[in-house]
Amino acid sequence: MSPAPRLRVRSVAVDVTGDLLTRIPDEVDPREVVTWLREGDGLVGWGTVASVSTSGVDRFEDAERWWEALRDAAAVEDEVRLPGSGLVAFGSFAFAAGSTDPSVLTVPRVLMGRRDGLAWVTQVVTEGEPWPPDHPAELLGRSNPMLGTLDPLVETEGSVPAAAWPGVISRAVERIDAGEVEKVVLARDVVVRHREGRVVRLAPVLERLEKRYAATWTFAVAGLVGATPEMLVRLQAGRARSRVLAGTIRRSNGIPLPPEPAQGPNDPRLHLVTSTKDLDEHAFAVRSVSAALAPHCSELHVPEAPYVLELPDVYHLASDLTGTMASGATSLRLAAALHPTAAVCGTPTEAAARVIGELEGMDRGRYAGPVGWMDGSGDGDWGIALRCGELSADRRSVRLFAGGGIVAASDPEAELAETEMKLTAMRHALGLLAP
Repeated sequence: MSPAPRLRVRSVAVDVTGDLLTRIPDEVDPREVVTWLREGDGLVGWGTVASVSTSGVDRFEDAERWWEALRDAAAVEDEVRLPGSGLVAFGSFAFAAGSTDPSVLTVPRVLMGRRDGLAWVTQVVTEGEPWPPDHPAELLGRSNPMLGTLDPLVETEGSVPAAAWPGVISRAVERIDAGEVEKVVLARDVVVRHREGRVVRLAPVLERLEKRYAATWTFAVAGLVGATPEMLVRLQAGRARSRVLAGTIRRSNGIPLPPEPAQGPNDPRLHLVTSTKDLDEHAFAVRSVSAALAPHCSELHVPEAPYVLELPDVYHLASDLTGTMASGATSLRLAAALHPTAAVCGTPTEAAARVIGELEGMDRGRYAGPVGWMDGSGDGDWGIALRCGELSADRRSVRLFAGGGIVAASDPEAELAETEMKLTAMRHALGLLAP
């Protein structure tokens, strides 16, 4: 691991309106775009002034050591002093220690942020390097006219063809029936390529994700892009929060349902809140998060029952856990302690991870791993990389992922349908589905 450079950082308050994504220059390498947005607020940046790649069982610890050295040596001028201003790193970590896809922690050269009506620009240079000639306000005056232009793309089968997926699920249920695991989460992939062999542009993909899935967190780090509904952990001012999602049903149409509680025989939320299969799957996930957070908190609130989260394509059972920090851990350290949750791995964790390796037929890479950002205080947001795709090294294809929790009551054909449903987000964003 190379030594961390000495950086100079300055964050300046500015006025900004409109979509932050429109400020991304079209000529920027899409693998150097970073994004963390929800309902129009958040962070958007580009360029790389410092980064580190880690791997193996120590990937989180190695990244945090590098970050601590970088932070301690940096000279920071921050007139904003809000979460996400000053020195900020974005990260995306491999799901498995044995993955060939390295984990990444990166610091963008330019970062724009907006929170509760206040906005700022952060610029970062190395020691001895001059500041950019553009004033931060000039950056915000630009707009990318190419943002909404989608590329012509075509989809092909991934590591395991769709027709073979029910057989994979059947083998997983056999392992559950044999008592090897209680639950295992299995995922499949598909590959999307540019029809003309050109580089796939990510800015319009992010724009479509942000608009359609505003209630989720739209992210981009080192070519991994998506819109995750699942917050692994948010740490801010000594308070930790984690959102657990497990248990899913398709939306039959886009018509919003009446406010909860669920009502009427045709209300799909009634299926979720009464389904033993979905409630059991959700309970496994909540217990795993609670057990991981508890050692770090002086008090931890775990809801007695989940609520139903409404998204454009699906409904999820959801639980929000909150705790008061006692351990002094950073947000990245909490993310490492929580990963992998039962929502993306299974129960018991080690046995489920082994079954995943034996049945899934692919390397997940950074899919289902922690993705997010952290500031100099250690606070930050880390989601789970779901509803996402990873840009290839040559930038001419994107690998999309979707999975589901398998328990004893799982139906193989229904599990295939669930992965197809979860692929909808990225297929829509890439223009493969009608608006």
